[in-house]
Amino acid sequence: MRFVETWIPATLVSTRDLSPGIREFLIRPDQFDVTAYPVGSHINVSVTIDGLPETRSYSLVGEASPRGFTIAVRRAEDSRGGSRYMWQLAPGARLDITRPASLVAVDWARENYCLIAGGIGITPILGAAQALARRGANVILHYAVRSRADAAYLDELAAMLGDRLVVHASDEGKRLDLDALFASLPKGALTLFCGPMRMLDAARHAWIGTGHPLSDLRYETFGSSGTLPTEAFRVRLKGSDVELEIPRERSMLDVLNASGFEVISDCKRGECGLCAIDVVAVDGEIDHRDVFFSDHQKQSNAKICTCVSRARGTITVDTLLRADAV
Repeated sequence: MRFVETWIPATLVSTRDLSPGIREFLIRPDQFDVTAYPVGSHINVSVTIDGLPETRSYSLVGEASPRGFTIAVRRAEDSRGGSRYMWQLAPGARLDITRPASLVAVDWARENYCLIAGGIGITPILGAAQALARRGANVILHYAVRSRADAAYLDELAAMLGDRLVVHASDEGKRLDLDALFASLPKGALTLFCGPMRMLDAARHAWIGTGHPLSDLRYETFGSSGTLPTEAFRVRLKGSDVELEIPRERSMLDVLNASGFEVISDCKRGECGLCAIDVVAVDGEIDHRDVFFSDHQKQSNAKICTCVSRARGTITVDTLLRADAV
């Protein structure tokens, strides 16, 4: 398995509001080893939601620092509760976190780099921008936000990149045209992307449509963004009378495992596909929030990644574990 979670105790050192809806957290492990971590790394944080232990994943902001690990959390009312928990923490709070891990591989030998961030997706992109700027690479960053007031780290990026930073603010009528952008990129350019699921889907379609190899589009995902609002839904288990409610604060994976219907998993970010199970029937709509399945596979609704994907209504699944064997 790629993700071996080693939990370590840490302290919340300080917080800083980057915008009305984004707060930065500096977290320092008790036994802190200042070792450089790869671009696109994240940590998991143990949170408590409605009295129950949960895990949330947050990208590390910037390159490694002797001060500790920095994350930034957007306060989202339409979330599963992780941001609300983080925002109520005060400096001095004790936390359990995992060591940094990354799925984003960056080829540092390319001639041209394009960085794209959508909203809070700037968090892993900032470290890439720092590393590339330090190397003197030919890099440009496109930053899509609702308004400049919502744009975290804008001043730092402007000072670092100058005119190589392009802000696409919706309230200024400057929306990001992915088709035009990708068509303008030279052959062999490497693009790093982080943003909400709809934006990622659009980026993948535009990238392929302009003839670039998909392997040259690297991305960090939000494990919680989707096309439907986050709400409770129900899951029926094939071959049993069991019907479970998946509350908006918990994942389908967590509820199935807590109920004794064990589903193996690894990344818990919708990227590896290990937690996928068969879908037998759909009475409603599935919100596929993973990046593991292709568009065609998602349209077929044959499987669902239980760690991040959700639904509206009721779905019937087959975990291959029978109730009478529990």
